[in-house]
Amino acid sequence: MAVATFDYAAWSARYLDLAVNVPANLAALYFEEAQLYLDNTDRSLVCNIGQRTLLLYMLVAHIAYLNLPTTSGGNGAGVVGRVSSATRGSVSIGTDMGAQPGSAEWFLQTQYGAAFWQATLWLRTTRYIHIPRVQRQTWP
Repeated sequence: MAVATFDYAAWSARYLDLAVNVPANLAALYFEEAQLYLDNTDRSLVCNIGQRTLLLYMLVAHIAYLNLPTTSGGNGAGVVGRVSSATRGSVSIGTDMGAQPGSAEWFLQTQYGAAFWQATLWLRTTRYIHIPRVQRQTWP
């Protein structure tokens, strides 16, 4: 059975900015959670284990960032989308995500989720599989 496994050293080398605030045991839990979003079994649409591991690591980074408090550099404020308006006096900010297809809004909250969303575009497109029609011979 070929599945991706979590290697904290490899993940933390790639996502050093997050690894500072995300210990190995918590990152491993995020990896388990990431498998809810991307199948990590031998029946996964992502057959290449290296690619599947990278995609799962992106999800771990996305989940980690969403769960980090702002004091640790996370998105605890919940600001999502592009800044559409701002005020200085008494500070206010308005954001706009625009109309996004499917579950894009959840992924586009972080740079890691956006990278995952873009990298998995091929999984969300229709795949045409041609099955040749076998015609029986009706003439002797």
